[in-house]
Parts: sequence; C-alpha cells; structure tokens
Amino acid sequence: MLAWQSAQRFEVDLDGARKASKLCADDFSQPERKISPEQYLALLQYLAQYLARHSQSKDISFALGQHMLPGHYGSASQALLHAKNLRQALQILVQFQSSLCPLLTPRVKEENGQMILYWMDQWGAPGLLPFLVEKHMTAVTAMCRWLSEQRLPWRYCFNRSRAAHIEQHQVHLGHDLRFDCYLDAMIIPSDYLDIPWPRANAVSAEQAIAQANAELAQQAPVQSIIPQLYDYLAANLRCTPSLEKAAHHFDCSIATFKRHLARHGTHFQAELDQVRTHMALYLFHFQSMDNEGVAAYLGFHDATNFRRSFKRWTGRTPSLLRLALE
Repeated sequence: MLAWQSAQRFEVDLDGARKASKLCADDFSQPERKISPEQYLALLQYLAQYLARHSQSKDISFALGQHMLPGHYGSASQALLHAKNLRQALQILVQFQSSLCPLLTPRVKEENGQMILYWMDQWGAPGLLPFLVEKHMTAVTAMCRWLSEQRLPWRYCFNRSRAAHIEQHQVHLGHDLRFDCYLDAMIIPSDYLDIPWPRANAVSAEQAIAQANAELAQQAPVQSIIPQLYDYLAANLRCTPSLEKAAHHFDCSIATFKRHLARHGTHFQAELDQVRTHMALYLFHFQSMDNEGVAAYLGFHDATNFRRSFKRWTGRTPSLLRLALE
C-alpha cells in the first residue's frame, strides 16, 4: 500500500494513522487485502495533515504520484504498462478507474485538436482535493514520461489560486501551469495521442484488458453518488434539472438524497453549478462560443443573466476564465 509505505518513510505516527483510517494490522501485513475508498482517503488525509503540522516535506503529494501508475493493481496495471500509445493509456485509466485511481474520477474529451483529461472529486474531499489533484496529475505525467520515453507537452489547469510553493509543480509537472481555472485538468495536443510507445505490447495489453474486465465483473461495485449525479446532470442540463427530478432518478426521497450528498460534503445546487460551469468552459474553449451562445445553450434568457450567474458560480467573469484556459 503506497500511502502506508510513505507514512513509514516519513516517520508518521503509525498508530494514529491506523486509528484515523479505521484500519488494523492485518490490512498492512497482507498486500492483496483491499481497503475501502473512504479508508484510503482518511489515511491520505491523516498523512497530509500530519506532515503539514510537523513542517516536513511539502512535496508528499508529488512523491506519492511518482509511484502511483502504472502501479501494482493487478491486470489494470499490466494493461497500462503495455499500452500502445497515450490514447489507449487514457482509455484504460478511465475504464478501470476503480482500481487505478479510486479517489478521483478521470474524464476525457477530445475536440478541436486537443485532448483534455479532467479530474473530479469522487468521495467528497474538498479539503484534500488539491493534494489529490497534484498526486494524480503527477502520476499520469510520470507514467507517460516513462512509457513514451519523452516529456509530453501537457498543460495543467488548476481549480484554485496560485500555489505557494510553485517550485514543486514545476519540478514534477512542468512550467505550463494555469491557476484559477475552475477545473482541474491536463490538456495535450491530439497529435500525441497515437504516437507508438516503445514499451507497447499489443497482445499483452489486450490480454490484460480482457482479464481486468473479467475481474471487474466479479467485484462488488463500489460507487459514489457524486460522479453518477454529474453524469445525470450533464445529460439533462438543457431539461432544467431539479433536486426533485434528481432524487426521483436515483429512486430515493428528497431527504435521503440530500443526506447522500451531505455525506460527501456537497449539496445539489453546488453540483449543478459545477456541471453548468464545466459545460460553459467546454463551449467557450472547444466550440468557440461567445456569451450569447453559451447563455442560449444553458437556457438563460440573455447574456447578462448568464454572466451574473457565472460569476456567482465561480467568482469570476466568463472573459477572465476564458483567458485562464487559453
């Protein structure tokens, strides 16, 4: 378990880590034993907070990411290891996210000569999200550099203000960093998607993918409602989604639905505003729409109302966010 090994290396209070994550000694003595996403999240949170309190290494998120992928997660990792190119590697990452990156949901879009990989909170960890994003972005960057044997020209967008210690980002990610983007994403020209990777093995990759699919079918599903709600809202964005409609879609009462979201540190309006913002950014960046076009797509009566709502969602005007993504 990578997080536990790091806790030992950084001399973290191991008993405290066990208690915080509700784990027992057997969970660490048997590497094949699986823990829940909530336990993994609690362990990482304890690790990050402990090191922050004791003024130790500020690059723990990047250090964890360096060794995260392809990882040792069974057939899914083997599939990544033998991926023929970046396109297939990203497809594998998304398809087997429950094994490869269980705490964040990776989503991929390709349009207008660009591929965007963006990361979504899956289990409700707003306080730890910057840590997780750094970890996952570093993991993909390091994996691609190793398997492609070159440093790929990723552009990194962060949904937060400029980091205090930018040097770590530059060392582990690169210098093309954008902050205040209201989206945690990695963008790369589509030209790099289909370049063959030196370590590729098409037969081994297909065999590993088939085995990973078989393993996935046998596993009890461990799903968070957050990515499911995101997909529902994105598909119904032009049909005026509401709390009542969403609760009905997930076959529960409004009160129960609210409790599900509250357990993940969120609420319906926040999730709806996020989906609207992401769609607006997509239309701005990939479809080259102006305020009037985006306002019409999202069902606003005019661009003025849209700009006002957009600023409420993000704290910034559409024009400023468009510049951040360029």
